[in-house]
Amino acid sequence: MKEPVMQSESRIRQMEAVHARSVAELLECPAPVALLLNSSAQRLDFRAGEVVFQKGEDCRGLYLSVSGHFQRQADWELAPETLSSVQTGELLELAAVLGDGQHSFTLTAQTAASALLLPAEALSQAFQSFPPLRMRLLEELAREVSRAYFHCCLCRPLRLRRGNAAA
Repeated sequence: MKEPVMQSESRIRQMEAVHARSVAELLECPAPVALLLNSSAQRLDFRAGEVVFQKGEDCRGLYLSVSGHFQRQADWELAPETLSSVQTGELLELAAVLGDGQHSFTLTAQTAASALLLPAEALSQAFQSFPPLRMRLLEELAREVSRAYFHCCLCRPLRLRRGNAAA
């Protein structure tokens, strides 16, 4: 009985370690860099069903969900698979901005929605002027991957049980 309680406490501590940091905290930087990012930010509005970007396209920059509902979807060869919904205030495409510059999923507006786009060129200038900004975003990407891993681990036993029940 004691072991499951300890495992639960351990999982809670792990999840707390990878919780998302606030956008204000992640993007905190010296005034000239903040001015560069603020002046380059673009508000984008989308209709329900409109595709914001598709997997494999060149990434235009970092997106911040402002309002409405967005859905991430993987475009597998056999069939599309819904990955997750996007929360208001969530940064999108850290992997593409910090990596190879290609979108890793398709993003679609589920309702009328809006987002802020921090263009890749402005981010690149900000990273050169203030390197800790890039490091903060890399750390957030690592936390994002860890959260996804923990979510998969938590859901796996449930999937296995469902699979066994159907067999």
